[in-house]
Amino acid sequence: MTDHAAVEFQHVSYTYPGADAPAIEDVTLRVEPGERLGVLGPNGGGKSTLIKIALGLLRGYSGRVLVHGQPPERARRSGIIGYVPQRCEAALMFPISVRQVVEMGAVARQKPWRTTSDEVRDRVQRCIELVGAGAFVDKPIGEISGGQLQRAMIARALAANPKILALDEPTVGIDAVGQRGFAELLDTLHEELKLSILIVSHDVRVVAAGCDRVACMARTLHFHDAPGGLTPQVLAEVFRHDVSSVFGDLHIDAHAADDCPGDHVHAPTASGARNEGADDHEGRV
Repeated sequence: MTDHAAVEFQHVSYTYPGADAPAIEDVTLRVEPGERLGVLGPNGGGKSTLIKIALGLLRGYSGRVLVHGQPPERARRSGIIGYVPQRCEAALMFPISVRQVVEMGAVARQKPWRTTSDEVRDRVQRCIELVGAGAFVDKPIGEISGGQLQRAMIARALAANPKILALDEPTVGIDAVGQRGFAELLDTLHEELKLSILIVSHDVRVVAAGCDRVACMARTLHFHDAPGGLTPQVLAEVFRHDVSSVFGDLHIDAHAADDCPGDHVHAPTASGARNEGADDHEGRV
């Protein structure tokens, strides 16, 4: 293990002003340099709050947070984290090209009167090529598709030459083909740039497919390990509030298939087919 984690949370809690309950409570986790961590959980479970604290966008939390050994605010000013938010409407309001949007990421910390150096232009071009945006780089940012916009915003974040790439719900509004392309893109970026990657999502498939470890959040940390260690019990606990909004007061219990009474209808897996074998788990209402 290195002396400094890419990101480290130690007993971190945060309550939004005026809120009755904390958004996150007593969260401790460590992300090693070069690791891909998926933060999985329901809407309102604290995932985005965790990332915003790491980005230095929220203050007033208790506990300790370090980003490559620095406080979050200093790390953000240093450009250590490249951030791709869930919604990018602000960029769409300007009549500029995709290339210009990417260049904005490269010169964000540069003095306004300085000209763009050849080194910066070369880095911008490399980011454009890495994300596969070359075919639409000269189009207006407001006229490209959702998948293309995602690639443009990732290139913009990378143009600042960060050590960590943080993405908030990156596959929202993208179809299955686009999601597969996104997973391949992250593999390429991880291999080429040796980035630490943080992905915030409520989609189990997105997190499990492209991450080395998973942190399951529902206000507090319910699980922090390799995706293969996720169990139906953990997922039921993390997503219980989402499920309760559908089933009301009915009790949801995850259990082994062999324990399931014969008159129960077996729940499908994420792929749509029931798994076979003694280790299969089902949901019971």
